[in-house]
Amino acid sequence: MNLILITIDSLNKHFLNAYGGQPGMDVRTPNLDRFAAKSAVFHRHYSGSLPCMPARRELYTGTQEFLWRSWGPVEPYDMPIARAAGEQGYVTQFISDQFHFFLGYSHGYYDDYHGFELIRGHELDPWRTAPLSEQDETFLQKIKYRQNSPKPFDRAMYARNVKNFKEEADFFAPRVFASAEKWLEDNHSHEKFMLVIDSFDVHEPFHNPDSTAGMYTDEDIRDPDLPVWAHSGRTDEGHGSLSERQIAFIRSQYAAKITLVDKWLGKVFDKLDEHGLWDDTMVIVTSDHGHYLGERDLIGKPAYNNYNVLANIPLMIWHPQGAHNGSGVSALTSTVDLYATMIDAVGGKAKPIGHSRSLMPLLTGRADHVRDWAIYGYFGRGMNVTDGRYTYHVAPDESVPLFNYSTMYMNPAAFFFPGYVPEEVESGRFLPYTEAMVWKYEVKVPPEFARFHSGGYATELYDVENDPWQMNNLLDSSPELHAQMKNLLATALSHLRAPAETFRRTGLSPSQLA
Repeated sequence: MNLILITIDSLNKHFLNAYGGQPGMDVRTPNLDRFAAKSAVFHRHYSGSLPCMPARRELYTGTQEFLWRSWGPVEPYDMPIARAAGEQGYVTQFISDQFHFFLGYSHGYYDDYHGFELIRGHELDPWRTAPLSEQDETFLQKIKYRQNSPKPFDRAMYARNVKNFKEEADFFAPRVFASAEKWLEDNHSHEKFMLVIDSFDVHEPFHNPDSTAGMYTDEDIRDPDLPVWAHSGRTDEGHGSLSERQIAFIRSQYAAKITLVDKWLGKVFDKLDEHGLWDDTMVIVTSDHGHYLGERDLIGKPAYNNYNVLANIPLMIWHPQGAHNGSGVSALTSTVDLYATMIDAVGGKAKPIGHSRSLMPLLTGRADHVRDWAIYGYFGRGMNVTDGRYTYHVAPDESVPLFNYSTMYMNPAAFFFPGYVPEEVESGRFLPYTEAMVWKYEVKVPPEFARFHSGGYATELYDVENDPWQMNNLLDSSPELHAQMKNLLATALSHLRAPAETFRRTGLSPSQLA
């Protein structure tokens, strides 16, 4: 059986018709709609490690990363899915415009593929260096450029990269999916193949070609007061503040980008139709996380609780013999589970390390659930757990030291900044899922990054079945439920044998290990 994994970055499920659609906005996604109509649509699918690269280590190696490590590389002891598939005779290909794959401290993610294509220029990719001119000033305002920003956050890079974009085909999603379409045309005759398409869109900036930018707004799309790229934070105060008009415009451009992605993704589906590949190809469509677009007065991915807008993400799977094709699946699942699922699909001999639960029993009708809890969050930030009905969010105790565990020195509190050699470091077999020796060192927040690191985390409890937008905090009114969810978090951390400091930072004790 062939395997295709398609990741659409920052895709909010509530903008998709398969999940009910966005109130007041009919976002056109005919290709995702037709895929959902034939596939198993998962409704309680949660992110795990956030944001971009931690999620991808979960996807590609089956490691629940955020308990032990920040944003970083594939580790030497990992078994990437591409390597496992290659060992089973699969021809493997990777196509992405996710520039983090080839920058600094997130290497190793495409090395095991037989072929890969990396499309340059998205977001903050340091690619083109040609100077900008006064004629570019309006666009710099549209992307909320700030002079003297630290190099990793210099938005002028994006302006330089896209300066000559004119046609729809110049933009990133069209280039990614056109490349995948061509690869399928040239390679569909292989005995078995695995194609991974990792689209950085619909990630910000929500910059669209003229063909789609005006689809969901009556505003002048070139008005410099209407941004396509907000600064992550609160919309009602601080550096991320936006007017209601600006928020509405940003939402329109986010929706337009979804439609653009959908249009070009459809070319991949058309190629599967053309060559009759659906009968022997498993296709997974998912995301790494969502994106706040004014919900709870938040924008982007700021340091606040991981509410369902960010964490309850889309997952749709076509399996040729799927028992739930054309229907919904209510079982609780998590990003990390897709690794074991793909291992099963390709007949891989690699044994997942215990973090990943294969969804094959769900897909084939042999089981109605695979897990009782899912945990999710950013390394060193708030901790989150759900049983599918309730979500429990725990603010971190910042007074408890935090440690990074890796074979590499990195900058775990500021992963876009250069790595550093810690003043004090231990080596040992600290990880419960490998015998490999790793470094253990305390996380230090660089002074220049401190304001980005602080956040608005709070300990909260929600019934997401009856309160899907998580507006009614049950923490004080339901002490028995609070105790139940606290025990569930302890159970999850105990099962994963999380570091002792993780228990202390979440108000638990290592003595609570089950």
